Amino acid sequence: MVRHLENSKDFSNIINEKDVLVDFYADWCGPCRMLAPILEQIDSIDVLKINVDEFPDLAAKFGVMSIPTLILFRDGKEAKKEIGFRNLDDIKKMIA
Repeated sequence: MVRHLENSKDFSNIINEKDVLVDFYADWCGPCRMLAPILEQIDSIDVLKINVDEFPDLAAKFGVMSIPTLILFRDGKEAKKEIGFRNLDDIKKMIA
């Protein structure tokens, strides 16, 4: 399931509830738009999309300097980080 972060207060609750793949993106980013339909195909883990223009504080907190950036959170902690466009197989390997 893909969902968009609606307010930064919810972020901690979401990543502490269960494992989640976070996609830091922007609407104007071409590679981010290419990645969006690939993330829709992920069904083994929830995907949380965070718009860096709306939540620059979260982007800064996790050192997001380039987008798209995917961060896998397990047990509320950053487990893996990938920067740039990734295909479906790469993402599946990341979350395996």
